[in-house]
Amino acid sequence: MSNFSREEVEEAYQNFVAVGDSGDWNAWADLHSEDGLWVERHLGTFEGREAIREASVKVMIPVPMMVFPVQWHVIEGNRVVYYPWQVMPDPKGGDVDYRFGCITILEYAGDGLFSYQEDLYNPREGQTVIKQWVEAGGKLAG
Repeated sequence: MSNFSREEVEEAYQNFVAVGDSGDWNAWADLHSEDGLWVERHLGTFEGREAIREASVKVMIPVPMMVFPVQWHVIEGNRVVYYPWQVMPDPKGGDVDYRFGCITILEYAGDGLFSYQEDLYNPREGQTVIKQWVEAGGKLAG
């Protein structure tokens, strides 16, 4: 059962996605509660907003060109589950996408903040996609 309206959770979720799409990982970290928990199955578990900030900024340095189009999302009470693709653009300027899937689970804490995030994806698939992207001419930053 949720202490928050569906509209409030939806608005916070839409903002979370928009800030992530902006690539401002400091602003994205600010959308986690001070005691937030980010479970990133490949990189580890990060406790607290500042640990989330440090990890997210660091992990995104080599891939600032990555985008995260959402295929679907579901809201049930305080929980949001969504499917954001992890997409690298065609390095040749064409229409080939280099992508792998992810499922993200969020728990809304109020005031536009999330207290829990868990990202589930296949890291081997991610590594394969990025390798194919680099072989096609993509360049990692940083």
